[in-house]
Amino acid sequence: MPDIDAMLAGAREAMTVSRVFGEPIERGEVTIIPVAQVQGGGGGGGDREQNAGGGFGLRARPVGAFVIRGDSVEWKPSIDLGRALSALGLVSAALLLRGHRRRGRCSRGRCCRGR
Repeated sequence: MPDIDAMLAGAREAMTVSRVFGEPIERGEVTIIPVAQVQGGGGGGGDREQNAGGGFGLRARPVGAFVIRGDSVEWKPSIDLGRALSALGLVSAALLLRGHRRRGRCSRGRCCRGR
């Protein structure tokens, strides 16, 4: 039977604040603190015959950094180019479909009449 306490201890260790805020990077008068979004989940179970199992998963992605210059703190978000291009593609497709329906250029003839 797996040690559930050990699994939970590992999950607690994985979800610490150090996973969200990276080590500060200092360059001259500037300090940069990287920040990530961290998500995790786990589960476990067993049966009457003392068979049991469990697991835990963790996902992290960079979201930006705090830039500290003297007494000033500024947030600089990171840009996920893949997400931005996907969103642009969806918006473009929606606008094209909307324009197609308004002009009545439907290839089947009936789809633009609300049927």
